[in-house]
Amino acid sequence: MKVGRLGPSGSVILDDRPEPAAGPGELTVRLAACGVCGTDLEKLRGNYRTAGILGHEPVGRVAAVGAGVGGFSVGDRVFVHHHVPCLACDVCRRGDTTFCPTYGSTNLDPGGFAELFRASAQHVAQGAVLRLDDRVDWRTGALLEPAGCALTALRKVGLPPQASVLVLGLGPVGLLYARLARALGAAWVGGTEISELRRRAAERGGIDACVDPRVPGAVHEMVRRANGDRGVDLAVAASGHPSVARTAVEEVRRGGTVNLFGLPEAGSRLDTDLQQLYLRGVRLVPSYATTERELRDVHELVVSGRLQVGDLVSHHRPLAEIAEAFRLAATPDVAVKVLVTGAAFDG
Repeated sequence: MKVGRLGPSGSVILDDRPEPAAGPGELTVRLAACGVCGTDLEKLRGNYRTAGILGHEPVGRVAAVGAGVGGFSVGDRVFVHHHVPCLACDVCRRGDTTFCPTYGSTNLDPGGFAELFRASAQHVAQGAVLRLDDRVDWRTGALLEPAGCALTALRKVGLPPQASVLVLGLGPVGLLYARLARALGAAWVGGTEISELRRRAAERGGIDACVDPRVPGAVHEMVRRANGDRGVDLAVAASGHPSVARTAVEEVRRGGTVNLFGLPEAGSRLDTDLQQLYLRGVRLVPSYATTERELRDVHELVVSGRLQVGDLVSHHRPLAEIAEAFRLAATPDVAVKVLVTGAAFDG
């Protein structure tokens, strides 16, 4: 079968490998679609210190059910979460499961960009395989994981009632974050984004204001018009660039929260006045990945109609054209969210 993997010199290539089999407690899934994530792009650039497996937002149809697995049948439409925690270490017992030392080492075999992939017995047992409601199409299902990451972050920071939220960086996951904040009761949601295409997507999703951060003074003026000189309750660094985190610190209110949400490049440093952080009481809260609880809850928000996500998919390309899919995903003036599709994709 064909599998997308890291190639030489920061490329993505198709490789051949045997199809995985469903052992006891396991499932195999035939790919319908898998989103190209910013972390996939960072792996190509060499900026992400994790295993080089690509593809972690997959949906598809169950191809085989291993011995002892209940509740699933061949042909079921499912989303599969790529990471699961151990649930036994001190970190997990504190409830910080996405920071479990083994969380990032678990994965789908051989990754989400494969004609067929395997969910381990650990994945199945911990509820990492979610059956999709018939009202959730493949495009929407492939955005459950990034939307889950945004929901995990919002719960981690504790979104205040009637909050003002500034999302700095409206790539696909930043757009999802903004829509979720609104769905969960934020009174004002603003954003920054250099891509005009993505600013339009933000406006289509109901964001209150959006500016190009390259325009001098534009971000501060947008926040001032919304909140006077108070600043926002929550500023989200949805891009990992240090300048974005610095702007978030500058625009958050006294006692407010900065969510470090976007993946920084390895070795990045935050250059800010620590005394001002101290005197203003600003909280810096990093968030990473998501859990099965948030994935189920995002699924329910989509089914209920409170959250719209499928319209953010601007392009999809078959697995045979994975290199083109990655090229599009790395071109924010051309694409919003890009999917790689497999044999189970039916529109």
